[in-house]
Amino acid sequence: MSHELTALALAAILQLGQIGLAGWSMNRDGLAEWNASPRDHEPGFSILTGRLRRAVSNHFEALSFFTIAVVVVTLSGSASGFTAACAWVYLIARILYVPAYARGWSPWRSLIYAVGAFATFAMILAALI
Repeated sequence: MSHELTALALAAILQLGQIGLAGWSMNRDGLAEWNASPRDHEPGFSILTGRLRRAVSNHFEALSFFTIAVVVVTLSGSASGFTAACAWVYLIARILYVPAYARGWSPWRSLIYAVGAFATFAMILAALI
């Protein structure tokens, strides 16, 4: 498996871990019943739970672009050391993003996001040229 596809698979595992972490935090807030419900009304979350839930949503958005980048690089046959490095930078940035968001590290959270986004779009540009 290519480095880009490996990073994508690990990013999917990270996403599952983030969902589990947000669920654990909701349960810890005493919201286990709501968490298992159809969620018709959103309760008040603790600051940590709210941040973890937003980090999950943010990663879904970033993961869609990263998936596109990996597919473009893979199907165009333009995988290289550069695109592999970009894929690993993306993954490392997304791993660091979780505690940065959960702990409210500002402006570091935004800078970490930007590093991952830049790596993703650098992969797409590399495939185009």
